[in-house]
Amino acid sequence: MTLTIKEVNNLALLKQFVNFPYTLYAGNPYWVPSIRTNVLNTLRWDRNPAFEYCQAKYWLAYKDGKIVGRIAGIINPRFEERFHRRYARFGWFDFIDDPEVSAALLKTAEDWARSEKQDAIHGPLGFTNLDPEAMLVEGFEEVATLAASYHFPYYKEHMQRAGYSKDTDYVEFEIKVPKGKVEKISKLAEIVAKRNALHFLNAKNRKELLRFAPQIFELMEEAYLHYGVTPLTREQVDAYIDQYLGIIPPKFVPIVLDEKERMVAFGIAMPSLSKAMQKNKGKLYPFGFIPVLRALRKNDKADLYLIAIRPAYQGMGVNSMLMANMLDVFHEMGITSVESNPELEDNYKVQSQWKHFETRQHKRRRIFIKKLTV
Repeated sequence: MTLTIKEVNNLALLKQFVNFPYTLYAGNPYWVPSIRTNVLNTLRWDRNPAFEYCQAKYWLAYKDGKIVGRIAGIINPRFEERFHRRYARFGWFDFIDDPEVSAALLKTAEDWARSEKQDAIHGPLGFTNLDPEAMLVEGFEEVATLAASYHFPYYKEHMQRAGYSKDTDYVEFEIKVPKGKVEKISKLAEIVAKRNALHFLNAKNRKELLRFAPQIFELMEEAYLHYGVTPLTREQVDAYIDQYLGIIPPKFVPIVLDEKERMVAFGIAMPSLSKAMQKNKGKLYPFGFIPVLRALRKNDKADLYLIAIRPAYQGMGVNSMLMANMLDVFHEMGITSVESNPELEDNYKVQSQWKHFETRQHKRRRIFIKKLTV
């Protein structure tokens, strides 16, 4: 069987690149499809504002005319500016269980990175930290979330065989929602709000929420200085607002404000869309939006996406306000368990938030790295 690697250089090939995992994972009970149009818009050279400063190339692997793998290579110069490292990224990496395929795809991305004078390549990563990142290495019999991709167990073995090693890990938790209020959290939330003159936005509709959306991304950039996080342009912020905040019920986005209506903290959660996306196979139209709407109205599971607190307020208990608010929403909707989504394994501040709850660390994801030689 002849293996060939082909660069994706037109929209027709890009659509095949996007669609490949829907074939690869067909029938897998743990994989959750992404919304296809969102993936396509993220990768399109004429749609994603990241291309104002990022470089990217995509490749497909073929065996006897059939697509058997894909990979993206990305260079984000803002990463070098912030972290002073010339690292290329690989992402959207999927392949059949054939070492020849994975090795050829990785080598193609590595050769491109070398030609661009990069010292290493790491991933899976996207253009920004809001794109899919990190490879599943534990928790293969757990249903994925819309925010975190599923990968077959053999992926990890292929990475190691190709000379890649761990750069950092993310862990994920399943958190049981207690039946009643957690008194320690509720009391602390009241004290913190009163002591610091803080209050909630209490947005009644999406229009009110979207008014504060730019501040969400401003605060996120200020609060998140960890692995791989790079500044966003205003155009990117607007694109992410359109992509992510349009369907989230406002009550799942608690926003804490100070006396001057300046955002101090926010949280973003959402009823789980895992089952809904498995039903519609990543297509919202013509009828794929129906299971999504049902999941938003009635659900016993939720996903946590982001929690951010302005650095000046960190360590003051503001997170208790967010948690108390979210617990009220979860109780109102009948949600009994929550997925934390990925947290850096050494982010003990975030993980300490779950000490009041029954939790299960059930997934682990890895960023792999390989140093490049000329």
